[in-house]
Amino acid sequence: MSSSLDDYPLSLKTMYDIAEFILRAAKAIKPEQTIKMVNELENFYKNNRNGKVLVMGAGRSGLVGRAFAMRLLHLGFNSYVLGETIVPAIGKNDIVVAISGSGRTKLILTAAEAAKEAGAKLISITSYFDSPLAKISDVVIEIPGRTKYSKNEDYFARQILGITEPLAPLGTLFEDTTQIFLDGIVAELMIRLKKTEEDLRLIHANIEL
Repeated sequence: MSSSLDDYPLSLKTMYDIAEFILRAAKAIKPEQTIKMVNELENFYKNNRNGKVLVMGAGRSGLVGRAFAMRLLHLGFNSYVLGETIVPAIGKNDIVVAISGSGRTKLILTAAEAAKEAGAKLISITSYFDSPLAKISDVVIEIPGRTKYSKNEDYFARQILGITEPLAPLGTLFEDTTQIFLDGIVAELMIRLKKTEEDLRLIHANIEL
């Protein structure tokens, strides 16, 4: 950590540590996985405009998913979030994006299995390529980060990328890294789909709470 931060409060030092973790994680995420996800979403937008994208995650991962679904809507996708009352039936050729650090969250795994049975394409974002969720997915994005389930499996995030548990409890690192990763996906989709910030602004809600 920079010596200029020595006199900063722990809250600001933690911000620095988390940002540094995300930078290291960006180098660890496999480019081929990222390209595959962007390709799927680009092709879906261009060839299946009436199709649906369902985003799902539990807890804070669900909040990250909601933010991503919102940006997909701004880009022109028919996007939905699992748990909302207005979610339509998901079927063949639709896309489901499932977010679970452990890849074992029961609610998300059950919903993902149902989506696959309905014929949807499944994109999973998880820390574990060999998790139950990843194994049933068409596209897997491995995002480094601690999960709240297993200290043993968190070796990569804790030791290789270097941050201590008290500063980023439970799934904080996975959730924060996934949020930034998905914002990167949105940025690339804007370029590929030739969308401007004004295009997104026109679709953004004009009646808000």
